[in-house]
Amino acid sequence: MDTAIKLSEYQARRKKVLSGLKGAVGILFAGDGAPPLLGEWMPDMNFKYLTGIDDEPGAMVFFDPSNPDAKKRIVLLLKPINPEIDVWDGYRDQVSQKLRDETGFESVMRNYMLPRLMTEAAKRTKRLACLQPFAAYSAPVSKDLELFQKVAARIPGCSIEDKTDLVLNLRSIKSTGEIKQIKKAIRATAHGIECVMGKIADGVNERELHNVLVGGFAEMGSVRNAFNPIVGSGHNGTVLHYKANNCTTRDGDLLVLDCGADIGGYASDISRTLPVSGKFTKKQAKLYNIVLKSQRAAIKAVKPGATMAQVDAASRKVIMDAGYGDFYPHSIGHHLGLETHDPSPTGTLKEGMVVTIEPGIYLPDEGIGIRIEDDILVTKTGSRNLSSMIPKTIDEIEAAIAQARKSR
Repeated sequence: MDTAIKLSEYQARRKKVLSGLKGAVGILFAGDGAPPLLGEWMPDMNFKYLTGIDDEPGAMVFFDPSNPDAKKRIVLLLKPINPEIDVWDGYRDQVSQKLRDETGFESVMRNYMLPRLMTEAAKRTKRLACLQPFAAYSAPVSKDLELFQKVAARIPGCSIEDKTDLVLNLRSIKSTGEIKQIKKAIRATAHGIECVMGKIADGVNERELHNVLVGGFAEMGSVRNAFNPIVGSGHNGTVLHYKANNCTTRDGDLLVLDCGADIGGYASDISRTLPVSGKFTKKQAKLYNIVLKSQRAAIKAVKPGATMAQVDAASRKVIMDAGYGDFYPHSIGHHLGLETHDPSPTGTLKEGMVVTIEPGIYLPDEGIGIRIEDDILVTKTGSRNLSSMIPKTIDEIEAAIAQARKSR
């Protein structure tokens, strides 16, 4: 179980969901699957947000707000213990007071109890509320909706309601504890970028820089990347989701870093554009300053009551006015949290949200890609740049590379 957030905070989140259901029955699934040979098993992030549990495939949280027994209104359901499987995947605890204390649930049961719990609750309430995001018509039906359709076919009079925004809206406003973890992740990312600045030079392979970058994350306590880093030099920097990271850098090229460490389950997402030689050319500097001006305009537009569309428009106007609108193909940014691309609620920005701001200009024919990205906290009156410690102006970057080269 992830311990970066206090147990009491997870309990408070679940109580908000229970209240928000307004008497309807709800359920969240962690997801199934065995640990993969490459990488690690990850739960559904809505489930993790409400529990902190990231090592229990098959787990569920069952919400029954009208249950006459208050202790059974929120139930954690876990797969039964299987000693033969546990030998391979890890030993698991018996249901006990120790397990209830460790998870923060008053009621912990095995998931074979779900049919009984669901039937009793549905007969009593006749209201079933979907918490998991709905799927597009071309994808499988969301798991809770699939379950509720089966229940409704067996218990006449059951209605199915849409509460898919309930957890999403809670997740969009970051608590003090969550912001603390994001800041830690940003500091780890900053250290990784600083390490790259000391290594960047003509003839260095992108993979070497990739390894230096993630090694810097690890030195600051990160055990995983928030996403696959982009380490793209020259023409590769114009590929928005470049992943190979396996070409040789050359003097005169720019290196686009789009990367983020994960600390305590929370992501960071930072982009910086660095000159391989240590100095920007005149043309590179001109384009870089257009992107920087665009980013500053966007950050200025971030405030409670604004929409991300308005923020995007502020950014895009600068680049369009400079004549490069056709070379800015992506949107200004996204929400950040447990996931690099956290769910985006409809409506306006609110205090406590964290968003990325990442304008760019990409000229494939000239082999020039430039992206600048910071993680921005929406405050009561405006915003705060959580990643402002990472060098960003041309003078700051050139000075930081020179200093890092001296220190290596």
